[in-house]
Amino acid sequence: MPHDPGPRLSRRALLAYAAACGVAAAATRPAAAALLAGGQSAETVTIERFAADGRSLGTAPLPRVLKTDAEWRRQLSLLAYAVTRHEGTEPAFSGAYDHNHADGLYACICCATVLFDSRTKYDSGTGWPSFWQPISRYNVVERGDSSFGMQRTAVSCRRCDAHLGHVFDDGPRPTGLRYCMNSVALNFTVRG
Repeated sequence: MPHDPGPRLSRRALLAYAAACGVAAAATRPAAAALLAGGQSAETVTIERFAADGRSLGTAPLPRVLKTDAEWRRQLSLLAYAVTRHEGTEPAFSGAYDHNHADGLYACICCATVLFDSRTKYDSGTGWPSFWQPISRYNVVERGDSSFGMQRTAVSCRRCDAHLGHVFDDGPRPTGLRYCMNSVALNFTVRG
C-alpha cells in the first residue's frame, strides 16, 4: 500500500518559506551575536544617573547590560556571583556594608548603576545593609519571590538584572520599607 505524503508544497511556496526562515534568523542574529560576544544588546532601559555628590543628572536611555555566564564569573567574586546572578544571600553580619556609616553612594557591583544613598541607610539589626528607599525607582526592579516557602519581594538592578536582596514593609518612616541588600551586590563610593 503506497504512503500518502499529504499536500505537497509548490516550489514557490517552498522558496517563500525558506526566505521567511532566513529573514527571521537574520533579524535575531545581531541580538544573539551581542549576547554571545558579551556585549550590550540593542534593548535599552531608562536609568536615572547621579553625580558623585548624589545630585540627579536626570534620566537617560542606556543599553541593558548582558554578559555571558563566563564573563560574570570572571568579573565577580564567587559570593557576588552566587548572590547577583543566582539569587543567593550572603550570611548575616558578614557583609562589608552592614556597619558602614560613611556618607556616599551604593552602586551595583555588576554594572555600576547607582542604587542607594547612604542618607537613607539605617541599622535594621538584621545583619544586612538596609535602606528605607532606593535612590531612584528607575534604577531598581521589584518582583514577587516565593522561594523557600515565603512570600517576599525581590529587588534587582534594572540595568543588568543583578539580584540585590529583598524589600519588606517593616522599615522606618517615612516609607515604612526595609530594602535589605547584600553587601556583595553593592559597591560603595564616598560622596564626592
